[in-house]
Order: sequence, then C-alpha cells, then structure tokens
Amino acid sequence: MSLSIKDLYLIGYNAACCIGWAKVLALALPMVMRTLATDPFSMGDCLSSVYGLEGLSEALSLVQMAALLEIVHAALGLVRSPVFVTTMQVGSRIAALYAITFSPESQVQFGAGLMILSWSLVEVPRYAFYVSAIVTGDATKKTPFPLFWLRYSLFAILYPTGITGELTVFLTASKDPSFLQLYGESYQSLMYYFIMSFPVIYAPGALPMILNMASNRKKAFKKRFAKPPPPPRGLVWPIDPKRGDRSSTPVAKSILSAALSVADQQAAQNVLKERNWRFGYVKHFIKLVQQQMQSPEKALQVAQAGLDQAYKSFQFVHSDGTTTSFQEAMSKPSPTQFHTGHIAGNSKSYGTIDQKQTLEVPYKDTILKGQALKDQVDQWVSYGTIEPSAGESIKLCVDQPHKYTDLSDKYFVLLGAGSAMGPFLVLMALGANVIAIDLDRPNIWKRILTIAQNSKGTITFPITKPQSECDTTNNNLDDISQVAGCNLFTQTPMIRDWLLDLYPDKQFTVGSYAYLDGALHVQVSLAMDSICRDLSEKRNASLAYLCTPTDLHVITKEAHDASLHEYKQYSSKLYCILMRLLSNGKFLRKNAMPPIQSSTDKNQQFYIVNGLSVAQGPNYALAKRMQHWRAILARSRHNCIVSSNIAPATSTVSVVHNRTFAWAYEGMPYFRPYEIFEPKTSNAVMSALLFADISNTQGAANPKTSLENPNELFKYNSFHGGTWRCAYAVDSIGEASVFIYFGKVAAPYLGVAVAVGAVVTAKYMGYV
Repeated sequence: MSLSIKDLYLIGYNAACCIGWAKVLALALPMVMRTLATDPFSMGDCLSSVYGLEGLSEALSLVQMAALLEIVHAALGLVRSPVFVTTMQVGSRIAALYAITFSPESQVQFGAGLMILSWSLVEVPRYAFYVSAIVTGDATKKTPFPLFWLRYSLFAILYPTGITGELTVFLTASKDPSFLQLYGESYQSLMYYFIMSFPVIYAPGALPMILNMASNRKKAFKKRFAKPPPPPRGLVWPIDPKRGDRSSTPVAKSILSAALSVADQQAAQNVLKERNWRFGYVKHFIKLVQQQMQSPEKALQVAQAGLDQAYKSFQFVHSDGTTTSFQEAMSKPSPTQFHTGHIAGNSKSYGTIDQKQTLEVPYKDTILKGQALKDQVDQWVSYGTIEPSAGESIKLCVDQPHKYTDLSDKYFVLLGAGSAMGPFLVLMALGANVIAIDLDRPNIWKRILTIAQNSKGTITFPITKPQSECDTTNNNLDDISQVAGCNLFTQTPMIRDWLLDLYPDKQFTVGSYAYLDGALHVQVSLAMDSICRDLSEKRNASLAYLCTPTDLHVITKEAHDASLHEYKQYSSKLYCILMRLLSNGKFLRKNAMPPIQSSTDKNQQFYIVNGLSVAQGPNYALAKRMQHWRAILARSRHNCIVSSNIAPATSTVSVVHNRTFAWAYEGMPYFRPYEIFEPKTSNAVMSALLFADISNTQGAANPKTSLENPNELFKYNSFHGGTWRCAYAVDSIGEASVFIYFGKVAAPYLGVAVAVGAVVTAKYMGYV
C-alpha cells in the first residue's frame, strides 16, 4: 500500500519518540535490574537515584516535550484522538515533568524512578505499535501480536505505578522550598496550590482512565480474534478498484457529488477532490443544503440525483453469488415469498397508556399526563428546548385523544421494530396494528411477540413457514419466534414484495427506525429507503422518520434570533471566554449562521443550523441525508404524508457506552436551553408528534399544507432538545461540556482542597 505524506510524517514522529523513550529505558533499566538481582531490598534507594543518571534527565525532557505535538496532531485531524482527552493526558505528564525538573527533592525519592520506568515501559511499545499500525494499514489484525499484546496489556500494571510515581513527585514538590520559591517568595502560595491541584484532579480521573483502557483492550482483542466475515450477501458497498476493498469513502463522495451536480458543478467537483473526507465532509453537506434552499425544484432535483446515484452505486449479491446493482435487484420481484404471522393482544390496558387512550409521558421520576403534561410542554417551549409547533402538536394529542391517540384503525410498518428510539411500545399500548420488521433472531422476536401478546394491539410479521405449522399451545411463542423475522440487507426485495401485498385496503405508515454503526448505517438506510420508495409510490403510504439534532436543518427565524440572544449572553461569561481563547476559537463556535437568500424570491430568506458532529462521521451524515431526500420527494412528488421530526439528544445505550459522549451529556445542560432526555421520554414525545402528523390535516406533514421550500418540512414539530436555540454549535460544546462535568465531579475534592489551603494560609500568615 502507498503511504501519504501524512503517513510518512507520523511514522517519523512515532519512530523518533520510540527511540527517545528507548534511550530513557536503556539508561534506567540496567541499574534497576542489577539491584533487583543483587539486593532487591535496596530497590527504593535505586529508584531514588534513577533521575540522576547521566544523560537521563535531558533525554526525558526532550522526548516528553515532544508529546505536545500529539495535541497538535489531534487538533489538525492527523489522528483520530479526541483533542480534550489528549490534552489532559499530555498535560498531566508535562506538569509532572515540570515538577521533577525544578524540585530537587522530588528527583531523589523512589517515586521519581517509578514514574520514569513506568512511562518508558509504556511508551516504547506504544510508539512502536503506532509505527506498525501505519505501515501495515491495520492496527488491530496486522500488527505483530507481541506488540499488540504489550500495547493493550501493560497499562494494567504500569498505569497504577506511573500514577503513583507522579503523585509522589507532585506531593514532594509541594514541600520543596526550591520549587515553591522558584519564582520568588511572593509566589510560594500560588506554586503550592498549582502543584497540589494535580493530585486533586487525579483523584476522580485516574480510575476512569484505567477502566477506559480496559474497555479498549477488550474491544481490540475481540476485533483481532473475530471470525472472518461471511461472504458478502445482499446489499453491499461496491469494491473500490484502487484499494480492492469495499470502502465507503469513494461511494459516499460520488453520491454527494451527484446530488450537487444538478445545482453547482464546481461544488460537485470539490467533493470528489476532498482528500480529508473523514474530517472535511461537513462543508460539503452545508453547501448541499444551501443549494437546495435556492428553489423548491432544485431541492427536489438534488434529492433525486443523490438517491439515484446511491441505487446505481450499491451492489446486491444474490443467494447464488451473482452480483447486480441495487437498482436492478429492486426492479424485479423476489422469486421467494414470506408467510404471514399474526397475533392479537389479549389485554385491555398495557404499558403507560390507559383504556381511554390518554397520552402519558414518563419524565424523570414522574408520569406526565393531562394538564401536567401540557404545563411541562409549555415550560419546554418557554425555555427553548422544543419549538412551539412541537408543543402545540403534543397538546393536540392530550386534548383530543379520540382523534390522535385512538390507533385501533391505524397500521404502522416498523422497519427496525425493536429499535430503542422506535414507537413500538407506545403503539402496542395504544392498540395500534403494527407490522413489524426486524432481524430473524429468536430472542428479538420472543420479546417483541410477548409485548404484543400482552397488549391491546395487533402485530403482523413475516415468517418462513405457515403459522398453522407452529406450536402455539397455551400461547407459547418459542416455536413461532424461531421462524419470525427477516434481514433488511439480504431479503430487501422479498420484504418489499410482502409488504406491497399485505392488507391492500389499509393505509400504511412506514417508519424507518433501524440503526447500525458506521458504514452499515448507510446500507440499512438505503435498504429501508427502497421499501419506503415503493410503498409510497405504489400504495401512497405515509412515511415516518426520526431526525437527529446533529444534522443540518432549516429552522425558524425565531429559533435563529433566540440563538443570537443566547450567544450575546454567554459570550460575556468568563468560562466561555477562556474556552474560546485556549482553543483558538475551535470550541464554542457561534451557532447562528448567515441566512440563505432564495434565488426565486429576493425578499425571502431561509435560516439553517449546522448540527453536524464531526465525531459521528460522514457515513452517519449521509444516511440521515438520504432519509431527508426521500421525505421531501414522497411529500412533494407523490403527495404522501411525511412525519419527519427532530428528536432530542437521548441517553440511549448506544450513545452513552462511549464515555466521552456520556461525560459531555452530563455537562451540556450548562448551555441553555439544552436538556438531555431519557429514552422513555423521547419515545413518548416523538410518538405523540407522529400521531399528530398523520391525523392533523393542517400540519406541515400533510402535502396539502403549502411550504416555501420542501426542506421546510423539517423546521416544524422539532423536539430538538435545545440544539437550535443554543448559543454555540453542537459540535463545538463537547469538550467544554466534559470540562463542566469533571468540574462537578471534582467540586467536593476542590472544596476540601480550598478549605485545607485556607487553614494552611491562615497558619502561614500567623492568624492561627
């Protein structure tokens, strides 16, 4: 494989650091090994003399200071490391280096040698691992196993010993007059509090760091020893002729370029020329939306061109191994068909909805309904957490349950029925008729069918043999669970055909709720789109989507103005000023964007918000954009009802398993009007918005409601959780939010430190 200039630079940097740490280790280790062999009981004295070895301090300072470049690498996107985490890790090392360099007493205690040995024993294999990963092109499977094992195992011993050594250096320096008076006696107290702040920070931070490495080790070993994937079947990314693998980047760029080509040829070419697609994709998506807002027809042309390119680009590998384009695969009926399973619930009341179809919303430690729910909705609207139109829609469901929450005559197709953010539970509780599509896994279907059986709704689902041949004695679901379900990737035409023939006299609402990580999310979104396309065009089915707040959306002028107001308020806060200065403007960027001028009406302006998060990656953005494209095409060209509302940031398991996201979620409410919701709350409110959309003839979801631009569909009924009206862009508050979270965690320790410091100062000043 060819190496880029970036790769060559990183190889050189990591190799140099590896050599530097190897020199430190070579200077320190021989004396330690001799002592261990001859007089192990004098190891404390040996470790105390490590720093004084000839040439060691100079080599240590040089190689550890070089680590500052790792922060630069993360900030420039040369590596995927989070800037905040990298800064914290390198910064703590630099602080320990500073302390040991200028504190003679800390140099001659056992912790100094313990710290130096721990650092060098960790860093030599770490940097060697990075070199190997770049050269081989695969950090997990192609790096030599001994190096791989050392990289992901040494931390278990060397992180605790290294932290212990660092703490002894900090504590010893705090008592060393030479260090405390480094800048004169007048700064002695300041130096003391400065160096003692690090043990305070280490207290809450050390264990999470070690646990995070343990989690990374588990994932890395699982990936290295994972079984080879089965031969490709069904909907797949095409093989990249240059690389010989199924890479997502060339295809994703071709789809976005094709979409832009109908509006701006230069912008389309810029997409294809983008060399840093992983971190440079955002500006191209912004350009796409700006072009769509020029005119209604251009919005639809862009959407159609993008989807057409996706169908042409993706491939479908049939069961016999033959490969066609996905477009061709979906143009023909499937040679095989599913049987149909059906279960009617046996309960008059289930879940959180009572027999009168009263909407109930679980919120924190209570259940909201009736006036209490309406009052809370008004609070959300007043605070800016949701848009007024969303509030009105939820209140419609509260005030008119017979119209909006009596679902006994409604049929919902759920693509990804078991999704954490899907409406399955609420629909079952309200007595809806659900047509469930989910993976053919017995455990999944045992859960789904049990819920349906104990509800007052009905469920219809694909099965591979007639239901009459299944053993359902005493309502036993084990046998039928074994043959229920399907695969959206490999059985896409078959699922589409089954749904087209099912209940031909019923009006369907088709919801796309399946979610997968990374490139798989694009695949599953396209699979769902093919089903949505045919059902909306051939049966005039309504469509339903859950939009993410971390995307590009058209917003109201009121939301734009509110964001500007918040920006003025927060810009004067000391914390925000410091964060912007320290990040050179990268953190806490202004959320409000310049308006877009319509090309068809000089007096018309549109406002957008850029909620894209670089951390989520271009595949996530493309998957959600394809859903936007289908939504506006179905509504504008095929007169379908389309419910496509923005859901709030929600603490689902798939999100908070990433510790950085979990920490950020804890700190984000500092930035008004953010609120992070639990899944049960998001499910309930988003279901209510769906019900309002399909029954409210005056709503934006109804194609009879006039919109100035098709993309305005997404500016109504938004339950965005504060993203639109916040002072700062969502992608710029993550690090600041994490700092706030750790500030809260460290507050008790800081309080104790301040109290102790006050006593020490009082005694020093002679007041005690």
